[in-house]
Amino acid sequence: MASEGNPGGRLTRRTFVKTGSATAATAMAAPAVATLPKAEAPKPGVPAAPLPAHPGEPGGYYPPLRTGMRGSHPGSFEVAHALRDGQAVGQALAGPAHESYDLVVVGGGISGLSAALFYRDRNPAAKILILENHDDFGGHAKRNEFKVRGHTLLMNGGTAGIESPTPYSKVADGLLKRMGIDVPALAKAYGGAEADEGMLAGVKLGRAVFFDKESFGADALIPLPDDAPLGEALAKAPLSPAARAQIAALESGETDPLGAMPMAERKDYLSTISYRDYLIKHGGLSEEAMLFYQNRPLGWWCVGADGICALDAWGTGFFPGFKGLKLEPGGTMRMGYTPRGFASTGGSYDFHFPDGNATIARRLVADLIPGFMAPGLTVEQSILAPANYAALDRPENAVRLRLSSMAVHAVNRAQAGADVVYSHAGKVHKVAARHVVMACYNMIIPYLVPSMPAAQKEALHELVKEPLVYVSVALDNWRAFAKAGISGIQFPQAWFQSANLDHAVTLGGYAGPKSPDDPILLHLTGIPHQPGLPEHDQSRAGRMELLGTDLALFETRIHDLLTRAMGPYGFDADKDIAAITVNRWPHGYAPEFNALWDKHQDDDPQAPHKIARQRFGAITIANSDSGRAAYTDSAIDQAWRAVGELLG
Repeated sequence: MASEGNPGGRLTRRTFVKTGSATAATAMAAPAVATLPKAEAPKPGVPAAPLPAHPGEPGGYYPPLRTGMRGSHPGSFEVAHALRDGQAVGQALAGPAHESYDLVVVGGGISGLSAALFYRDRNPAAKILILENHDDFGGHAKRNEFKVRGHTLLMNGGTAGIESPTPYSKVADGLLKRMGIDVPALAKAYGGAEADEGMLAGVKLGRAVFFDKESFGADALIPLPDDAPLGEALAKAPLSPAARAQIAALESGETDPLGAMPMAERKDYLSTISYRDYLIKHGGLSEEAMLFYQNRPLGWWCVGADGICALDAWGTGFFPGFKGLKLEPGGTMRMGYTPRGFASTGGSYDFHFPDGNATIARRLVADLIPGFMAPGLTVEQSILAPANYAALDRPENAVRLRLSSMAVHAVNRAQAGADVVYSHAGKVHKVAARHVVMACYNMIIPYLVPSMPAAQKEALHELVKEPLVYVSVALDNWRAFAKAGISGIQFPQAWFQSANLDHAVTLGGYAGPKSPDDPILLHLTGIPHQPGLPEHDQSRAGRMELLGTDLALFETRIHDLLTRAMGPYGFDADKDIAAITVNRWPHGYAPEFNALWDKHQDDDPQAPHKIARQRFGAITIANSDSGRAAYTDSAIDQAWRAVGELLG
């Protein structure tokens, strides 16, 4: 998650994980499922089609270097939407299976890759096929890579780091260690996820807030010195004296907002009132002052202060308004997974690779598939090591990963096993499997496995994922930021909520800039939402907005916002921006229990994630949705559970 409770702070909490890719898609120009040609069998032992050539990329195919619209890129979701809208699969089910595997995994994200590893552990001779609808593996754990003036720049396109509200389980920690990832040792050696934000290449940098004229009457970039109270720092902000005083009083927390309310009643009460209503009713904020806080929770839950309960905001320890409450420590089941975990345990260890948790995905693939990377590399050496995508789907390998391959149907066979139909390169193919792990997001599974029980399909639909956008902007230099003395900006009411220079982790030969004249990456976070609606309806509205927003509009927003904020310090978008990668995730965070809207707490046997993840014949489900928790450890733990259900 972004530490939105810390204005202008870098992304540190609720690191974005999607355990598998949103399967079932094909290129925009491809025919809809109903008009796909009849299934054709690939020759025995030969991949369905070679990887398409991309001139200029290492080996002719290297997706991390692609810029423009990434994440759910064109070609990765259109067939899924056709299935949703009722178009038929076609004739593929009627014909024979053209390949046979012990395990077919639908989704090549952290959970899908982990499931393949756990299955192979139990059955070393197993033949495994992983189907991935995107042109790259990793699910949301994607790697953005840039080459600017001879510099290699890395950024996470999704999952930012190794972190969780609760300590990693023995299973999840053990998997990381098998991949050579000893988090405490890495944190000690390389500074952990929290680099020294006060300095970059010898330049002292701080935080700031940008007030936009549309919301506050004037554009103003206001620095936030660490040694100044917020109310004092906002003295020159385009806010009325009354609003500034209200913000100062809220931040100081000198009084008890709930007055004489008994301590035993407070947590239950806070679970019934939105954070917005709490700040207005008990925190003394006016609508004007509320503009400063309304969008602060977006980086955590993809909804604003109106969409979460005050108890969840308190539980994170990152949001203002609770100093005077003096609540007893610890979470309750009336809280979501994230705040309950942090309130109860303080969270897990913490580490950020230069490309986020794409490093974990790359290490998993290297372990599963010979030839993807050179053998014997340490995790540090793997950061900049060449990756051979041509090795992913070789017929001689026991584990194969087939990119741009979109599952469209899975069904249990009458006797044993299951059949999976997928689309690849404009053709549909059918494979037979002893077992299937659906490691894609929950909402698509009822369309892929329509024979599931109605109650299970309803539960799968109920877990509405939360949309978001991570943008990696490659800057030719960061002289304007150095002149302003700023590395991170909070935008209280703009379309984007934050922009932060990348404080690169020095690791495995990768290092950050040596001066403001060097290239650098800027990370922007934007959460589309619709205030006033229930959480899931906000997510649906945000998803539609994302899918209707083209690359040109994203680029216009980025140029406009950065020019208005940093132009006075010499920033020139046309000259200073070298490249932009928009990581669009219409189905982003796995949703958590929300006391304002949800009926079933996490300990309820009828909680939707528990019903949704039940085994169905030869088919099991493994993803972060199944844990109701958008974290890498949840993705790994759910893979372990799913494989255990299959193999006992």
